[in-house]
Amino acid sequence: MVIIASLQAFAWLASPLLCVTAFATSPSSSNDVSHRCMQYQTLNLAPQQLGEFKPINLVVNKDGADDEKDIDRSRRRVWLYDFVSSSSTQQTSAVTIPYNEAWDLQKRLMEEQLLRIGKRPKDPPLYDQFIPVDVNEENCDRKSLMGCDSIIMLQHDPVYTLGTASDTSFIHGYDDDDDDSDEESRIPIVRIERGGEVTYHGPGQITVYPILDLRGYNQDVHWYMRALEESILLALEKAGVKGATREEDLTGVWVSNKKIAACGVKLKRWITMHGVAINIDVRSLENFDGIVPCGLEGRKVTCVNDEIVDKQYTLQEFAVYMKLALEEIFGITLMPVA
Repeated sequence: MVIIASLQAFAWLASPLLCVTAFATSPSSSNDVSHRCMQYQTLNLAPQQLGEFKPINLVVNKDGADDEKDIDRSRRRVWLYDFVSSSSTQQTSAVTIPYNEAWDLQKRLMEEQLLRIGKRPKDPPLYDQFIPVDVNEENCDRKSLMGCDSIIMLQHDPVYTLGTASDTSFIHGYDDDDDDSDEESRIPIVRIERGGEVTYHGPGQITVYPILDLRGYNQDVHWYMRALEESILLALEKAGVKGATREEDLTGVWVSNKKIAACGVKLKRWITMHGVAINIDVRSLENFDGIVPCGLEGRKVTCVNDEIVDKQYTLQEFAVYMKLALEEIFGITLMPVA
């Protein structure tokens, strides 16, 4: 089973706008869980956003009754490949990673996950998707734990990425017959296996690639897309960005009618790859002028630092909030890969 989801991935679900409720967590939940997960909320989900976000600690019994169950995050440990915070504290920005290098890492981690769960859908996994609790930084053997859930966080070199069926007309000045005489001055264009139209990655933007087995979360691609958006909304809230929201008929996150974060994923046998990109500082906006972002004519983009008056975040500073949000929304503890 392969599922590709992004901006227009669910447009075929043509039905009236739905109003659904995200259920509250138990009052006994840990204090660090944001009120985004503690209060009942009404979310206006457009046709392509069918499905709802439920906190990860809400499970369903076999008899169909909702049963609130606290998840022990300390036992749900996930590898973190952090190329943002691992940069020197003296740097004002994280190092940049070439797109193909990060793409290769994603594919390798997904292949390790597929090997862990076996070749046939009914094969029992060789071992659990989470890092064993007896593994710590001192006795960590990454090679013996291949196939556990992982999250990659980084900043890319400038690149335009196209989904499987993206229209190249959304790249300004694109010409299939061009002789590439000024190739060195151009932003690379890479077609990848996600859904959606063209987008941009580059300096000033945090990109997050979760390689997760949704069997340990919620086997629902709609829920997963909403959970990614919820993580971004929570991180923005923690950073002090006001008014961040979802928007009708579209995925991603918006502020002041401008897009601040994009989502695009691929799933294979419930293993995820690709993910989200959040614009942090003004450098992240420079090359959006070369495209029609996500194929949305006339829509503008924004960044975190343009939406806050009294604070200018570095990528390392915002990454702290993003990691906390991922842990809260997915019910996990992130374990850095040395």
